[in-house]
Amino acid sequence: MASDIIEKVASNSDVKSGNMVFQPILEDGVLRFDCSEDARNSAFTSLSFVDSNKRDTPIMGSSHNVPSFTPSFESVLGQQVVQLKLPDGTSFYGTGEVSGQLERTGKRIFTWNTDAWGYGSETTPLYQSHPWVLAVLPSGQALGVLADTTNRCEVDLRNESAIKFIAPPSYPVITFGPFDSPTAVLVSLSHAIGTVSMPPKWSLGYHQCRYSYMSDGRVLEVARTFRQKDIPCDVIWMDIDYMDGFRCFTFDKERFADPISLAKDLHDTGFKAIWMLDPGIKHEEGYFVYDSGTKEDLWIQTALGEPFVGDVWPGPCVFPDFTQSKTRLWWSGLVKEFVSNGVDGIWNDMNEPAVFNTLTKTMPESNIHKGDTELGGCQNHSHYHNVYGTLMARSTYEGMKLANENKRPFVLTRAGFLGSQRYAATWTGDNLSTWEHLHMSLSMTLQLGLSGQPLSGPDIGGFVGNATPKLFGRWMGIGAMFPFCRGHSEAGTIDHEPWSFGKECEEVCRLALKRRYRLLPHIYSLFYIAHTRGVPVSTPTFFADPKDPKLRKIETSFLLGTLLISTSTRRDLGIGQVQHVMPKGIWLEFDFDDSHPDLPALYLQGGCIIPLSPPHQHVGEANPTDDLTLLVALDEDGKATGVIFEDEGDGYEFKSGGYLLTTYVAERVSSVVTVRISDSEGLLKRPKRRLHVQLLLGKCAKLDAWGTDGEVLEIRMPSENEVSSLISASESQYRSRLENTRCIPDVEENPGNKGVELSKIPVELKNNVWSLKVVPWIGGRIISMSHIPSGTQWLHSSIEVDGYEEYSCVEYQSAGCFEEYNVIEQKLDQAGEEKILKLEGDIGGGLIIEREISFPKDKAQVFRIDSAILARNMGAGSGGFSRLVCLRVHPSFSLLHPTETYVSFTSLNGLKKEVWPESGEQSFEGDFRPNGEWMLVDRCLGLALVNFFDVKEVFKCLIHWGTGTVNLELWSENRPVSAQSPLSISHEYEVRQVAK
Repeated sequence: MASDIIEKVASNSDVKSGNMVFQPILEDGVLRFDCSEDARNSAFTSLSFVDSNKRDTPIMGSSHNVPSFTPSFESVLGQQVVQLKLPDGTSFYGTGEVSGQLERTGKRIFTWNTDAWGYGSETTPLYQSHPWVLAVLPSGQALGVLADTTNRCEVDLRNESAIKFIAPPSYPVITFGPFDSPTAVLVSLSHAIGTVSMPPKWSLGYHQCRYSYMSDGRVLEVARTFRQKDIPCDVIWMDIDYMDGFRCFTFDKERFADPISLAKDLHDTGFKAIWMLDPGIKHEEGYFVYDSGTKEDLWIQTALGEPFVGDVWPGPCVFPDFTQSKTRLWWSGLVKEFVSNGVDGIWNDMNEPAVFNTLTKTMPESNIHKGDTELGGCQNHSHYHNVYGTLMARSTYEGMKLANENKRPFVLTRAGFLGSQRYAATWTGDNLSTWEHLHMSLSMTLQLGLSGQPLSGPDIGGFVGNATPKLFGRWMGIGAMFPFCRGHSEAGTIDHEPWSFGKECEEVCRLALKRRYRLLPHIYSLFYIAHTRGVPVSTPTFFADPKDPKLRKIETSFLLGTLLISTSTRRDLGIGQVQHVMPKGIWLEFDFDDSHPDLPALYLQGGCIIPLSPPHQHVGEANPTDDLTLLVALDEDGKATGVIFEDEGDGYEFKSGGYLLTTYVAERVSSVVTVRISDSEGLLKRPKRRLHVQLLLGKCAKLDAWGTDGEVLEIRMPSENEVSSLISASESQYRSRLENTRCIPDVEENPGNKGVELSKIPVELKNNVWSLKVVPWIGGRIISMSHIPSGTQWLHSSIEVDGYEEYSCVEYQSAGCFEEYNVIEQKLDQAGEEKILKLEGDIGGGLIIEREISFPKDKAQVFRIDSAILARNMGAGSGGFSRLVCLRVHPSFSLLHPTETYVSFTSLNGLKKEVWPESGEQSFEGDFRPNGEWMLVDRCLGLALVNFFDVKEVFKCLIHWGTGTVNLELWSENRPVSAQSPLSISHEYEVRQVAK
């Protein structure tokens, strides 16, 4: 909402403004923009760049170091507002960890790391902050734009082809490009913020997690079941319940009494163990972590200079100040000792930092960090909040390296900032077990990749709530193709292991994960390229052809290197029932003789070769001497190329030549395809192994050939008739597999509607003055508001659009209008009694929207609407508070005489205001709000529709004029809610005569 306020003030105030000044930095095509030379000198140290000096040191030369686009700025209300206008038709992406649609055009994002348990499609902010936009121009060229600030930042993309940043001054804006492709922009970005740390190969397998596996016995039972059922898996995770009273670096003496033995048992069967560490340290004398941190004065302090104490899982907690090197070294030492218990990886959670029992869900911004000089020195929490999680992940990563310098650390972090990929993987937080969140998981994973974080993925199956068999199986089919692949669910839900949903779902999960393990050599090679060159691992489909506008909004397919993965996220449609938009060129479909309606379709781009491994249950089973399979798709010229990276799968020998990077080429000349090695790097000796080449012919048909790796292999192509026969046979086998497949039952939980059952007939609520019609099954929409004495219809809409509705977010398209409302109480016919209709709609994350419509007995001329967002069921991971929500009352009134209709009110500061249609959209906050009454006046009728409301409940009033309509909106404040602190707006309508 900051941009709305600033625009209002800017139009009435003297502000500093102009074009930003620039200087080239880092490399060709990268420019730094500042408001002035003074602003450049006063900007804080960069915490996103690997080396802040490179952001602050100009480079000379090169004609490419001249701006193609220059940002402008305004300084107003203590904020620096930067705007960059780009050509019409530009598409926006990036912005890091965000929910909702893939293309960010038309969206607004706030960077403020927040515990967003149960978030929705429009929830902002989430757990991580990436003030970064990837702009794809109409030409297919791309430009990256970074607002290099750690402070709370608004990224406003609502105006077409314009990027706006709003944050406290002074901060520079860095542009990367324009370059010829989006990939080139991301490579350039990686030169600034660093690349992903090279993951250990085992971390690219499947991970199984639960909040929580309550004992070491249960952990071993889960591990044994994976092996018994032949379902690939490499990692079991331990959530906070392994601890002694949630004290970090401790183990429960009964349930996890011997972690070293547990680790050995897991290692013996090919599993790794990952354990959680939170930043909240129990405020308890005698607890060794608290005592040592207190002795060294390592805690974040309040503004009064005392250690800040806030509630998290253990109760009252203090928080390490990771902005100090001595704190990071202390934490690293604790991690080093912790790893000696057989710990293979560490999970940093709650590190936004999350604090319970507070509306902000975090610590006060006035808290003090005694930061190192190179990080920015002593600053309040508002400056370091967004990088707190990254600094914790860095300390954890460094501690794991101290424990064993010959192993690559694996760290997962919930909170992060641009550049956190240098230390940790991430996931998309506490998502919901819904089809909407399945769909969003693709876009969210891709956006993280487009913001420098390639090692990410969602909680497969959803964290909050109970997945159904079909939802879980479909999600595993897709999730098995994500860079990071983990199933996870919260306490109180049903079991979410792959075998928990019946035999059919179990089989889909088995097939999906075996696909992943066949593709691991390809995925591992992609991560090597990402680590060494900054090339993204998974990307949106439009990366295959950035010039094609048809590809830019596609959200049900993505690229994994040169693989195209096409899927369906609709419950009612399987993979083969949707029409996929394919990029131009040759894309040859393949499978592993495992096609299934709930598994994605796989395509290899013509001209490419990818390596495959034999099927196995875990990474440790793979042997360098196993057969190497190359999957080959020739292009129009009969050529193909591809690489495979091989090393020990862990450690750092690859940095000193201990690897093998092989480039294979295939070329067809006449009727012979030759496959050979064109280049080889590294000091590792090539294993003695057979080479299995599968040449794709189309429609999943393959031609198999065998040879020896390192030698030239010649494949004689069959005749055209023989190829046609092979393709026809493959199609027949494909159809037969689908016909004989035991599909997952399409059964969704349906506990029934609370109270009165829904029907598809509008509910009518009527007295002598008003007649209302309500549609419960679409957002409880009021579609008719007739004033009987005057014969006027103030609100008239179709069932599909407009009318009166509510939203649970600041965006238009959010939970509320599309949700099904249940009628939970209706008293419509009682003579002499107050008439009431009460509805509620589930908006996810434990929240409901509730609305009560009534005709008060003591006010014959009005009807009343009481709306509220309530916390019905806050899960264990929420800390008692919901995601950030805003109750937005959104009526769309009909205008009988558009040119003679206006809105009139007196503001709280006494100003009289008339707002006419030509004024466009206007919002009013603070003392500019109406004083509890505003009215829609029709001068031709001599009537006004008056809306009364409580100004204590209304944070903002908005007027939006449409074609023959106007929205008179009431907004609550934007905050989390708990069971004790709902958001509510109560208002009344009356028709009043006015002078014509």
